[in-house]
Amino acid sequence: MPPDSVPFARELAAHGERLALITPEGELSYRELAERVAATAERLGPVRRLVLLAGANRTDALVTHLAALSVGHPVLLVPGDNESTIRSLTQAYAPDVVARPDAGGVWTIHERHRESVHTLHPDLALLLSTSGSTGSPKLVRLSQENLQANADSIATYLGIDDTDRAATTLPMHYCYGLSVIHSHLARGAGLVLTERSVSDPAFWEEFRAARATSLAGVPYSFDLLDRVGFERMELPHLRRVTQAGGRLAPERVVRYAELGRRSGWEFVVMYGQTEATARMAYLPPHLAARHPGTVGVPIPGGSFRLRPVDGHGPDARELVYSGPNVMLGYARDPADLALGRTVQELHTGDLARRTPDGLYEIVGRRARFAKILGLRIDPQRVETVLEQHGVTAYCAADGEALAVCALGAAGEVTRIQRLVAAECGLPARTVRVRGLARLPRLATGKPDYEAVRRLTRPAEEEAAPAPGKDLRRLYAEIFDRAYVTEDSSFVGLGGDSLCYVELSLRLEEALGRLPADWHTSTIRELQALAAPAPERPDERKERDQHDDHRDAPEPRRARPAAGLQKALRSWTTVDSWRTFRTLETGIVLRAVGIVCIVGSHIQLFDVMGFAHVLVGVAGYNFARFQLTDAGRRERVRRLWRSIARIALPSMVWITGAVALTDFYEPANALLLNSLFGQVTDRFEWAYWFVEALVHFLVVLAVLLAVPLLDRLERRYAFGVPLTLMGIGLIGRYDLLGLEPVRPHLSPAVVFWLFALGWAAARARTAGQRALLTAALLLTVPGLFHDQPVRTAIVIAGLGLLIWVPTLPSLAPLSALAGVLASSTLYIYLTHYQVYPYLEDGFPLTALFASLAVGVGYGAVVTRVARRVRWL
Repeated sequence: MPPDSVPFARELAAHGERLALITPEGELSYRELAERVAATAERLGPVRRLVLLAGANRTDALVTHLAALSVGHPVLLVPGDNESTIRSLTQAYAPDVVARPDAGGVWTIHERHRESVHTLHPDLALLLSTSGSTGSPKLVRLSQENLQANADSIATYLGIDDTDRAATTLPMHYCYGLSVIHSHLARGAGLVLTERSVSDPAFWEEFRAARATSLAGVPYSFDLLDRVGFERMELPHLRRVTQAGGRLAPERVVRYAELGRRSGWEFVVMYGQTEATARMAYLPPHLAARHPGTVGVPIPGGSFRLRPVDGHGPDARELVYSGPNVMLGYARDPADLALGRTVQELHTGDLARRTPDGLYEIVGRRARFAKILGLRIDPQRVETVLEQHGVTAYCAADGEALAVCALGAAGEVTRIQRLVAAECGLPARTVRVRGLARLPRLATGKPDYEAVRRLTRPAEEEAAPAPGKDLRRLYAEIFDRAYVTEDSSFVGLGGDSLCYVELSLRLEEALGRLPADWHTSTIRELQALAAPAPERPDERKERDQHDDHRDAPEPRRARPAAGLQKALRSWTTVDSWRTFRTLETGIVLRAVGIVCIVGSHIQLFDVMGFAHVLVGVAGYNFARFQLTDAGRRERVRRLWRSIARIALPSMVWITGAVALTDFYEPANALLLNSLFGQVTDRFEWAYWFVEALVHFLVVLAVLLAVPLLDRLERRYAFGVPLTLMGIGLIGRYDLLGLEPVRPHLSPAVVFWLFALGWAAARARTAGQRALLTAALLLTVPGLFHDQPVRTAIVIAGLGLLIWVPTLPSLAPLSALAGVLASSTLYIYLTHYQVYPYLEDGFPLTALFASLAVGVGYGAVVTRVARRVRWL
């Protein structure tokens, strides 16, 4: 074998029949892998050539990579799923061989030059893009010694042996993902070769079936692990979880370290750069919980020194690394491939300090410091400050401005802007903030700071509208936001049940159909569902007449009565009666329910029970719109905002009723009648539903502010509401002997219905839905004495909510249902002051007038709420 090859790649056969790869196509032993590598190496030939390899976590790509390393061909490793990067680096470096799948997915090795057109230095083994520069011609030159030394060092401090099996959770072209592959192959360990995400349930099936022992992730990976309930998983063979690729918040390091201690695996925080092949430091697992803010100690064979830097104090010096894994240097064009070592030690660009315990802590990034209006700004410090205020954000300097993209903070732009400006001592005009449903990341999961700069430049967005512009306009109108991106979602923008109905109906009209999870889907994902419908002649004429207005600026204020006007138009259009739609069951129940409630109060008919059904619907919507993936503080902030949007319009209206009539008491206006009211013939209990809803949400907002309870809800998504339903049954059956004033109207009595709706939204299996149905059948009877029809309506309505997500409809009916459902709260509030004046002689008029006044009050509230940004 040639001396300029990588030992672990040429010595695969030494591990014999040990399992090397577990793939979707089957298993390969080391002997079989070595045979495939040797065959591919023979095809590449003995004369060294530059091989551009489209990296992917698949067998063909790995075999080609190992074959090239085993006989000394330098590999230019690029992301296999990025055509523009492959094209740009092919043009920049003119590789002799290109290995990648063809258009049909078949792996091909295309020889562009029989002999290399480059002068290749004998030590050159691998070329990788630096972090954040994918597609740039600037590459890191790594030697055979670099690769072998780093693989051996990682295997040593992690204790990898031939019984280990690691899942390929990170891209092969990313130095961290590649180091997982190299370090395990160097010890004869197994690899679970997969391209699935940790958010995919099938990944965990593969992981368990393979008896995998090791899991690697960047900070974003741990966001996904939190979402899929990793801490609840049974993974009996897991030995270690490693983290690198960016800073993980200290509290999360502590949490995962403690989780590992309880579950029998180690959590290892690591630090590295592509320029050091992969790793430079690691935090010994037993120190993670005590020193979560540090990166630990140098890896075996490496060392650090701290170099003073002008403009920084003694506690912030540049970290300089030395070791056999330090790169040869950079390549900026093909001529640099002939260079030998041009770098002796690595100036990391990170500012660090050494703790009294001998551990290293990163405190900033030298290159990220910027001067804005003469002030020295550290964007990483800004990110840390925002994190302390419950805001996850990426921050980057952009000329004389500071660009900030914040997760799920579309309604908090002004607050964040002021917070950052105050922290940095900058005028607010120099801070550009944008709220996003998903923060921009590179393929490696690292922050994409160039995208942060781009996304916060309003002029650039206007100049190059994206394909989803129409949907962005719709979202901007509904949410009254200046900026909405294709990565925004209903939940990410802070949507709730008050605007859910209007947006869902208008989206269905725009897209033709809506997936069940549309409220958590991004605009980009929804746009992919859109298919242009055939255009009728009358539509074409109308479009031509209004073309001049198509590209007008996005409206800053939506017309409050637009929904009602649209519904009326749909009823007068013949074609609309031929257009079938589906309508969410919750929307149907709200629309039908409010009509039945008002009509029954007028005694136009007697269909009682829907108010209690709507209690369950409220719980259902609470789970869908309030219990999102946002952080705890953001969750609670949104919940208080929703409480204000319900309580304030209610208190304003009821205060007017108290002042102008003799039917109510001050306790009604304060939504406290259920606590202080008495049984009378008057109307004090008319607003029991609003009071109950506000009381539930206030208590839950307080509880979810407790970190432990927030974690419990995320971990036991179905179990928590089921438990609360059980607790609610104590009030339902008055087991404490409190004797509520109105047994079927008191919040403590009906809370179990709210919890049941919450659980229905979280039910994922037929067994869970069957359990809720059984609870419904057992607990509703007896709530309304001698009212079997009322009991049946509550059971039927909530049964539909549990089992039937959507119902068939026609376009005009959907439009009308949308108006009524979105105005349910306001109709409920106002109808008590409308129908008494009309019910005796004109009951039907009383019904329509009650509905119309409620829709009108809702329009007024919507306009006021959009003027008062904090509502």
